[in-house]
This record gives sequence, structure tokens and C-alpha cells, in this order.
Amino acid sequence: MGAPCPTANCAINKKGVEFCWECPQNGGCARWQKHAEYGRAHDSFVCYQKLENNVSSITKNGVAEFEKEQQTREKLLREMIAEFNEGRSKSLYCIAATVLEIPELETLFGEVRQKSAGMAIKEKAALMHSLLDKIAAKKSYVLKLRK
Repeated sequence: MGAPCPTANCAINKKGVEFCWECPQNGGCARWQKHAEYGRAHDSFVCYQKLENNVSSITKNGVAEFEKEQQTREKLLREMIAEFNEGRSKSLYCIAATVLEIPELETLFGEVRQKSAGMAIKEKAALMHSLLDKIAAKKSYVLKLRK
């Protein structure tokens, strides 16, 4: 069993709240800053590229709206894997579904589906990869695993 997430551990065990969106410091504490900075530079189980945005969204719109957004992301990820996974792209697609904005993903799907009609799965995956890389470069997203 791995070590617990220090941010969740702090929220639940030290502050008695579900997560940082309920904390009076709301992500402004030293623990949060240290963990968020580390997470942006290194891999972990949670994609920290979006952590601050996620907490802010939950604070503003509530958990139910956030869960609805996550269900949309999951649906898009399942479609991406079903249509464009040549057997080696699940990690990339998972990160992309977590990091990219939902409208970006939806626009990407439309473009890839149109351009990939009649292509073999490896060609479809290569096209998806190239367009994901293009968006990532433009928006300064990191879509690869970092060790």
C-alpha cells in the first residue's frame, strides 16, 4: 500500500474537511503550495496540472457540477480509447482527458473523426497523437508521463 495523498490526508485528518475546497485556507497553505508545485513537475496518481482549477471550480460550482464534468471527461476518454487506441495510447489519452478542456476534446474528436475516415487504427492513433501534441504545445500542457 502506497503513502496517502498528503493534501487529502491534511484535509481529512488535520482539518476535518472533505478536501481543500472546504478548508478556510482554500489552497493557500504552505502544504498545498509545496505539493502543487511538486506535482506539476513530477508524475503522481493525480494529475496536478489541473488540481488548482478543479478545487476552484468545486468551490465556485459545487461537487455535483464537478462530478458531472468528470463523467463527461470519462465518456470522452472511453470514446478516445475505443476509436483511436492502437494498444499503446491509454496513458496519453487518460492524461489528455484530464488536462484538456472539454470543448477542446470535443473539437479534437470532430477533427480527428473527419480526417481519419477510412484509416487503419495505427494511422488513426498517429493522427490523434499529432493533434494532441499540437494542442499541448500551444497551451503548454504536459501530456506525457514524467518520471
